[in-house]
Amino acid sequence: MQKRQSIVVAAVLTVALLAITVTAQSVISAENNFAIARTPWGHPDLQGIWDRRTITPLERPERFADKAFLNLEEIRAYEKDSAARADGRPLDYGRDGISVHDPSDLDYGSTVAVGGQTSLIVDPADGRIPPYTQAFRERSAAAAENREGRGAADSWTDRSLTERCMTWGIPGGMLPQAYNNNIQILQTPTTVMILNEMVHDIRIVALDGRAHISSNIRQWHGDPLGHWEGDTLVVDSTNFSEKSNFRGSGENLHLIERFTPTGAGLLRYEFTVEDSSTWLRPWSVAFPMMKTEDPIYEFACHEGNHGLMNILRVARNLEKQAKSSISTDRK
Repeated sequence: MQKRQSIVVAAVLTVALLAITVTAQSVISAENNFAIARTPWGHPDLQGIWDRRTITPLERPERFADKAFLNLEEIRAYEKDSAARADGRPLDYGRDGISVHDPSDLDYGSTVAVGGQTSLIVDPADGRIPPYTQAFRERSAAAAENREGRGAADSWTDRSLTERCMTWGIPGGMLPQAYNNNIQILQTPTTVMILNEMVHDIRIVALDGRAHISSNIRQWHGDPLGHWEGDTLVVDSTNFSEKSNFRGSGENLHLIERFTPTGAGLLRYEFTVEDSSTWLRPWSVAFPMMKTEDPIYEFACHEGNHGLMNILRVARNLEKQAKSSISTDRK
């Protein structure tokens, strides 16, 4: 219901925007010496479709432990080695081997992030996710104990929201992925809509200064509220559902995102996540997105997808094999 309402709101917002005659004004940024397009009401104009593809990994590879950026020669070598992989995945995205996807289906892109950073994580300085807390380990152990006697696929509800095609989550759905890497931004004076091509996740971000909703209301994408800090759109999100589970986070997740125009056709995207019950310290990601003329493509995923049915079918077959083996041993 929540997702359906978001789509309706987005449709209304789109119609409203079509009625606006866009006569964007421009100003010169003293810091970067480029023209920042502005909406008729004066906000930086972030509207359009942005491509976040990159082969730069989330965490810094061990061989680059003390190297935050690659030089031009290293960038070319990295991109060449990445292109040589037979499975269609970037150089540091797991092992080269059998994949559920045909290499031609994948669209990670072919270049490292603009600037040559060796990881999308920019804080901590080592480019790695901080250690988990004792509270997280205890929470994980309790969850495992609760699952004792149950399989990981007794029901479709045992599978993740991503696997069930419900949502890729936030901020996970904002990270570069295997395909459908575009996002679309629409603006009004008091609202920003952020549409992820992947699963068509839509967020409606209010800019009217309202307070976050009651803490007893939890949502998959949290409660995103926005404001402007100079030319940067800041989105502050709380009230996440524990089902969102961004890399082990719980309902205490606090997310701050920043969208900053940094050059012609460039939008710097940053986020910081904090959850004292999950990580020992906050951590941050930053990378540039590039404006594109490509459209938003359909991502035809649904909860009854064949992958999910096959997972459950295989689990039932494994249970039958186990029972059959036990019966044979007893004889």
